[in-house]
Amino acid sequence: MAAEREILTWDLFGTASRELATTIAQDGFQPDLILSIARGGLFAAGALGYALNVKNLHVMNVEFYTGVDERLDLPVMLPPVPNVVDLTGAKVLVADDVADTGATLKLVRDFCQDHVAEVRCAVIYEKPRSEVKCEYVWRRTDLWINFPWSDQPPVVDAPDAVLEA
Repeated sequence: MAAEREILTWDLFGTASRELATTIAQDGFQPDLILSIARGGLFAAGALGYALNVKNLHVMNVEFYTGVDERLDLPVMLPPVPNVVDLTGAKVLVADDVADTGATLKLVRDFCQDHVAEVRCAVIYEKPRSEVKCEYVWRRTDLWINFPWSDQPPVVDAPDAVLEA
């Protein structure tokens, strides 16, 4: 029997992102830019950008997960790393799909901390073990989450295989 999981469908993602944006707006936080943690955070950041009328979206690539509940020892920033000049003095909303251990969010938040006017974090899901307690969370869970964008296997082999050809 498969382990119980939290299932986020595309339709439910639409509801989740809209409710998360409403919570942020009702709190009075008006970010100057949204910093997405790729890859899962791209979806959340895009939806929040539209809902909060924020056109300035940045991306930070961080590798941490290698499989279902498998991860590297520490998250690693991948190039290109955002230029801190672009963040200086801004109110930044860091967006990701999940705060699991919180290590990725902590890395990104700490990267921003000394350069921005304010940084807050928004996630669709937060797990109790997360070392970062996000200001904005749609739902809390202990379960592994199936996201609609990563629920199916890739339709092509690993990108490295394409580069070697």
